[in-house]
Amino acid sequence: MGLPGLLRAVIASVCLGSIMAQKVTQNQSETPVLEKEDVILNCAYEANSYTYYLFWYKQPPSGEMIFLIHQESYNELNTTKGQYFLNFQKATSSISLTITDLELEDSAVYFCALRDHSDAGA
Repeated sequence: MGLPGLLRAVIASVCLGSIMAQKVTQNQSETPVLEKEDVILNCAYEANSYTYYLFWYKQPPSGEMIFLIHQESYNELNTTKGQYFLNFQKATSSISLTITDLELEDSAVYFCALRDHSDAGA
């Protein structure tokens, strides 16, 4: 049994589209965090197109995949949506997701995903 108020953020990665054309990597493992704290989840990627889309999803213990937030490669402004903030670094091919003011309901497996523009019509 875990500590009261202790959250877990487990990182995984997903690649949408052609496996040869793109790659995402998340090197973090399970991250214990207390309620009301913030957590930063990192993702590195490789894309062969100038235009691509990066997505973050979470999968709670119930199993459904829940879309959280996305970033377009051509948009230099970092996306913010509620408690989710993206730090997009195109020059280093990385994107991090900050989740603020964590609650117990935020315990989940978090997925970073990449979709290359060339796959958008697929």
